[in-house]
Amino acid sequence: MSIERSDEILQYLKDKSIVVETFEHPPVHTVEESRALRGDVPGIHTKNLFLRDGKKRFFLFVTDEAATVHLKSLAKTIGAKGGLSFGSAEALKELLGIEPGSVSILALYNDANQAVTPVIDARLRSAERINCHPIINSRTTSLSVGALDAFLAAIGREAQFATPEEPPSAG
Repeated sequence: MSIERSDEILQYLKDKSIVVETFEHPPVHTVEESRALRGDVPGIHTKNLFLRDGKKRFFLFVTDEAATVHLKSLAKTIGAKGGLSFGSAEALKELLGIEPGSVSILALYNDANQAVTPVIDARLRSAERINCHPIINSRTTSLSVGALDAFLAAIGREAQFATPEEPPSAG
């Protein structure tokens, strides 16, 4: 994904009067790399999972980077059919126009056909700030929950909010 496309999304947010703050940094591909580079950027840093179910429906699940996600529990919570698995890099590129490592709720800007259902961990609703990539992994964009809601409304999307249950402990 190009920096120009990221600039386009950031300009779109500005044009819609959606206030965000964006930080530049070396490219990161994992949560661990992000933790090492982000410094004092406040707020919850997100983990974004591009998923598909057995009916070939696609989902983008956004949660706290520290959360453990149990796909079986999440599938039940969101009504996915036939379980959940990770979507392919090819589907990610085709549907959201991004590469692995740059997955973000802001990539829904590229989903003109609304083929990907946004699912946000309901626990993020209480966050003061949420941090994600603006579809390029050399930037982090920080936005309020209200700004995220405004972005989703501006692109004509409505997120499903879910709190996946923890699976029962073994033993």
